[in-house]
Amino acid sequence: MDEVAKYNQARWRHLVEADAVFTRPALDLDAERARRRLDPRGRLGELDGTHVLVLAGGGGQQSIAFALLGARVTVFDLSDAQLARDREAAAHHGVEVRTIEGDMRDLSAFGASAFDLVWQPYSLNFVPDCRSVFREVARVIRPAGIYCVQVANPYFVGVGEADFDGDGYVVRLPYVQGVPVTTTDAAWVGGGRAVEPGIEYRQTLEAVINGLIETGFEITHLDEGTDTDPDPQAMPGSWDHLNAIVPPWLSFWTVREP
Repeated sequence: MDEVAKYNQARWRHLVEADAVFTRPALDLDAERARRRLDPRGRLGELDGTHVLVLAGGGGQQSIAFALLGARVTVFDLSDAQLARDREAAAHHGVEVRTIEGDMRDLSAFGASAFDLVWQPYSLNFVPDCRSVFREVARVIRPAGIYCVQVANPYFVGVGEADFDGDGYVVRLPYVQGVPVTTTDAAWVGGGRAVEPGIEYRQTLEAVINGLIETGFEITHLDEGTDTDPDPQAMPGSWDHLNAIVPPWLSFWTVREP
């Protein structure tokens, strides 16, 4: 385990201890809500019996949604504390979810073409090079399988509510692939409890798009995501206002070419 993985593992353990927003298991889902959470645009089709890998997405949220829709779910995550949340949510809903601890850059625990669908929520920015992950996913996903991966909007990595200067949000950091960016969570993330800052790595659009193409993925859709409906009238310097100015992340929908 390298220093990147060690730091992320310790930080996510502390986020779980703080009951941060992104670590809270989804205990109020049913099949209808699960479908809305995962697939509001109806792109996934029938999921019953499909083999799904939730990659670097522990916390008992996406995994449970897939399981409630009949998928055979494996969660692979660096944080055992997060995986414990998946097991907690699975027991609550009476569904089966397999949990495996590991680094998203090494999927040797799985055989070739093991999954019909790989679903990767916000996590790609916690490693220095997205292409190291894409190569692993390309091996474990079957031909014509779907890979949906979420990544920070690369132009605004490291920009937060506190960067509002009275007119807009100031972009200061160099736009360079793999540059580490230290981020401090807003107070609402951890309920006011202080946790060490995140270390994220800028994944440029060039690296993401070309990396996907070069490892055999065809991009079929791009979603620009926000937490809430954009509200330009929100208080300047708030998370809601920042979301109205720029989408904080992008979701790439891809298909593995035969």
